[in-house]
Amino acid sequence: MPAHDYHRFMQAAYQQALKSYKEGGLPIGAVMVEHNHVIGEGHNRRVQDGDPTAHGEMDCIRRVGRRSDYHAVTLFTTLSPCMMCAGRVVQFGIPQVVIGENQSFPGNIDFLRAHGVEVVLLNDPQCEALMRTFILEKPVLWNEDIAGRKSV
Repeated sequence: MPAHDYHRFMQAAYQQALKSYKEGGLPIGAVMVEHNHVIGEGHNRRVQDGDPTAHGEMDCIRRVGRRSDYHAVTLFTTLSPCMMCAGRVVQFGIPQVVIGENQSFPGNIDFLRAHGVEVVLLNDPQCEALMRTFILEKPVLWNEDIAGRKSV
């Protein structure tokens, strides 16, 4: 996938993050792309659904539905994936993950790479700004989401 497409698809993931933020949830969004087309999108729904496993990447993958393989997809996520989401990427053999930012939460980039996943980190200022705003507004909710793990 050409690098100029990364920003276009990250913008789609960002729109999902913004949707969650406006719903009172955590501003983390994701889209799955295959052959240069968005095939699924999702956002963090932990607050909205009362489900601690409803992360943005998980919601996106669920919405894509059952597949026999993932060899031609790229997962775009606004925030570096937690271990649960990184594990799902590895389990399903998603070959590439494009991350908006890892300043708010370092996530599991090394784990993904160690398992053969190509990781592209964009350091997207829009993703960083939205997370910074959220963390300042709702630090208790943020700490709940990261389960007390170190936030950068």
